[in-house]
Amino acid sequence: MIDPRIENKVALITGANHGIGAATAKVFAAQGAKVFITYYRPECCYSEEELEKARLAREGSDVLYRAMQQQSADPLVDKIRFDGGVAIAGEANLADPNNIPVLFDRCEAELGPVDILVNNHTHCVLETFDPSLVSDEGAGIGMITAAGIDAHFAINTRAYALMMSEYLNRYLKRSAKWGRIINNSTDAAHAHTANISYA
Repeated sequence: MIDPRIENKVALITGANHGIGAATAKVFAAQGAKVFITYYRPECCYSEEELEKARLAREGSDVLYRAMQQQSADPLVDKIRFDGGVAIAGEANLADPNNIPVLFDRCEAELGPVDILVNNHTHCVLETFDPSLVSDEGAGIGMITAAGIDAHFAINTRAYALMMSEYLNRYLKRSAKWGRIINNSTDAAHAHTANISYA
């Protein structure tokens, strides 16, 4: 295996209670990095019964995505620690810019200054221009709104930029010599044909 030379480096990974973020946290920890896992569990339109059914079946497209999004990061932290790694987690809504320096402060207090920032968080609510596609089924598809566009922008764009800015300001202030920023995105825009705000 290639040695990425991240042993004892501190990685702050957003959107890491499931999916790519969780996988990134596991791999970084296995390589010796200390990981700070952040995540957010927004309000959900599905019942706990629907979410649990999707979790168990491992299918259900939107309901499964929401089920994964609703889980705590505690099992991931426990798994990393069981495997000999170092991990902590904190929940924060990155739509609120005031939460960003708080995350960095907590990470620094518990693990040390952030060496690696992995922006992996996302917000996805289905919106469309086409009234014929509007549906109340499941999470539903609504007509595009200013609030919907603003919510997507606040998390999927502004929070990425503010996280990078916070990282860089602290990096420069401590005269760091090594660091990385990794911004994840999706190639799923083609699968979101009815989702204007996200795609």
